[in-house]
Amino acid sequence: MSYSKAGRNFSKIGFENFQLCARLEKEIRLNYLAAAFDYDGTLASDGRVFESTITALQKIKDSGRKLLMVSGRELEDLFRVFPQYEMFDLLVLENGALLYNPATKQERKLTEDASQDLINELKRRKVEPVNYGRCIISTWAPSHQETIEAIHALGLELQIIFNKGSVMILPSGCNKGTGLMEACKELGLSPHNVVGAGDAENDHAFLALCQVAVAVSNALPALKDRADVVTTADHGAGIEEMTEMLLKDEFAHYELKRQDLVLGQDASGEDVKFAALGKSILIAGPSGGGKSNATLGILDTLSKADYQFCLIDPEGDYEAFEKAVVLGDAKRAPRAEEVLQLLRNPDSNAIVNLLGLPLADRPGFFSALLPRLQDMRAEFGRPHWIVIDEAHHLLPAEWKPAKSLLPQEIDGLLMITVHPGLVSPEILQHIDIVLAISEQPEKTIEEFAKVVEKDIPTCDKVVLEPGQAIMWQPGVEAAEPKLVNLALSTIERRRHRRKYAEGELPEDRSFYFTGPHKLKLRAQNLITFRQLADGLDDETWLYHLERKEYSTWFKNMIKDDELAEVAEQCESAEKLSPKESRGRILDAIEERYTAPAETK
Repeated sequence: MSYSKAGRNFSKIGFENFQLCARLEKEIRLNYLAAAFDYDGTLASDGRVFESTITALQKIKDSGRKLLMVSGRELEDLFRVFPQYEMFDLLVLENGALLYNPATKQERKLTEDASQDLINELKRRKVEPVNYGRCIISTWAPSHQETIEAIHALGLELQIIFNKGSVMILPSGCNKGTGLMEACKELGLSPHNVVGAGDAENDHAFLALCQVAVAVSNALPALKDRADVVTTADHGAGIEEMTEMLLKDEFAHYELKRQDLVLGQDASGEDVKFAALGKSILIAGPSGGGKSNATLGILDTLSKADYQFCLIDPEGDYEAFEKAVVLGDAKRAPRAEEVLQLLRNPDSNAIVNLLGLPLADRPGFFSALLPRLQDMRAEFGRPHWIVIDEAHHLLPAEWKPAKSLLPQEIDGLLMITVHPGLVSPEILQHIDIVLAISEQPEKTIEEFAKVVEKDIPTCDKVVLEPGQAIMWQPGVEAAEPKLVNLALSTIERRRHRRKYAEGELPEDRSFYFTGPHKLKLRAQNLITFRQLADGLDDETWLYHLERKEYSTWFKNMIKDDELAEVAEQCESAEKLSPKESRGRILDAIEERYTAPAETK
């Protein structure tokens, strides 16, 4: 299929669906859909929350975000000191051991009950005070050594967590971080869409999980050192300050680097990083140049850091990626509902394999799915990344929507294409990082700059080694293109036999038997290639053999060097008859592809 035909088909089938995104996208799409707060020393001063702080919390709630409390307090104790607890969506109490839903008044213990044997032993040793809830036991710092000895004497597997002057005893592995994770799961959120605030030692665990960690000015120095933002005001006044930052621009004026991910290393060996939220990347270069390996490296990095992605895979190139669930195959088209159902689990990544759809129907499927993914992002902040392979087919240059239909902010896109000039300029305007992977990367950078109407940067000619790219950040003033050694995937990319045996390669990657008789027999996969080749006259078979077109197709389009080597041997052998050369090549295809595919 030609690119122009693909573009016309896309416009005809459903680019109008994209306008649905406009109602879902604000000038700044909400990345942070929940705010989580410690109570004592953060929201409260001397156990009391001021009215102005309550007002700030209500503003967060009115913005459509969830409120979470993550406290060491026991349930009845919190009810006593904070009657406004019902404004929170979930309470994580007892330092991560208890989950309480104010709306349903249901509580759920996240670990085992408090040890009655330890309570009795502490009392026998005259430790005072000894407080306990459903799961937690607590006392004060002067008694911590006596507490350790009591735990040791009873042979219990418990941990001690300090919170300024208090000592909390909990089952091993239970902390505010584990409690926050359970709260996020219940709400269908990822901690990457949460802002957290705290002040003490026991807040480290849950703040480390939050995408933005805020320390109020009265926080311990160690917590301030690890926080992304430190308020100038203390306690509740600091939370009011934080609220203004969140509602104004989601901390856009802060350099939030703690959660940045490694893209690779520059020529000096320094890490090159990218923001895990709010940015978009374009990978561009010819077929066989390493785009898929670069993409796999980024996907591997995202999955290890628990950022959710949904990859639209028109040609089945990524079905072997082990950290995602593949929906659809060469014989069965995926359904939008099953994609969304899978992504409702924050721990799941989706690869949407479109091989089972006719080539002409793939853009229409994508144009219908994309607004629903945007809808899901508006509600849950996920998937964090939408990955679009073959972007020149799914978002072609011919698409020129009215500006009123285009969402103001499109981020979290990772797009892969052969040429930037074949992709919609409106979409390319939102790209933050260009990775040129090609024999002439400077030409790719130049092409992109022309499409987005930016000054063409100075880019030296360079011959890239496998795993290298030229990176350019078009939105960063005075940023020059630079060489990056990409962090490639540690996952072995297996040969996608079913794709090449049964799938439908696009027209520009198919093999055409023409021969001296000017035929036009298209082989869109290896089964079709075998069937057509088996019935060819010798003259047509030799026509392509002598031009070494079989090995070229196997190497560049099927991407199988071993099969290409078999063909090269036949193409170079002078004494092979047409029957013999044809038999060797078709037998190699049978052995490597057709037989395994047919027995699956």
